Amino acid sequence: MTSLPDLTTYDAVLFDLDGVLTPTAEVHMHAWRTMFEELFAQWGIEPPYTDDDYFAYLDGKKRYDGVASLLHSRDIEVPWGSPSDSPSADTVCGIGNRKNVVFERVLRQDGIAPYPGSLALLDRLRDAGIPVAVVSSSKNAGEVLDVAGIRDRFAVVMDGVIAERDQLASKPAPDVFIEAARMLGAEPARSAAVEDALSGVKSAAQGGFGLVVGVDRGVGADVLREAGAHIVVDDLEEFIA
Repeated sequence: MTSLPDLTTYDAVLFDLDGVLTPTAEVHMHAWRTMFEELFAQWGIEPPYTDDDYFAYLDGKKRYDGVASLLHSRDIEVPWGSPSDSPSADTVCGIGNRKNVVFERVLRQDGIAPYPGSLALLDRLRDAGIPVAVVSSSKNAGEVLDVAGIRDRFAVVMDGVIAERDQLASKPAPDVFIEAARMLGAEPARSAAVEDALSGVKSAAQGGFGLVVGVDRGVGADVLREAGAHIVVDDLEEFIA
């Protein structure tokens, strides 16, 4: 295998959270599947929900943008509503909040731990004095980082709460990555971004990051490269070898 670049030579490294640092992508997939299978059955929506829908319409996006994208794929339009909508509301925000109820229940019950390879890479970057950030579309990012015990590792956490507050466009737009780099005081062209989602890889690539690392947790190496990843790994432990 061709040797991988040394991430300590970059001015900063920005990480997606779910599926890159922690296996919460699996919790999100389970929560989305549970919620949409029930919703589709209630509304008689065809074709039925599959995990391919997660990767195509939900993975890496802000929660409400993902809901709207998936419903649009089935030619379903509902009012956008408000983030304060009840989870029982048949609005984009209500449906997104319904999913979050499932997610938070599973997270509290089962907990979460960082991938060992990701933790080892964070250790190496910390020892080298390289600033790191989390760039996540999830509004649950802070809770996940706390439960995983790694919140104090990151000088900057760009999450769905901040993105909504500052009206930053959802991935695959480059806004959240560019803003997180700015908050770190780093130039994207001299920084690395690490992503497992197609929308996230596209976001970092459009943001002009000097290195875009794709982590293949099931999307597929070829499609990650097509989306803009310069290199693809199966796990971040490969940077430690």
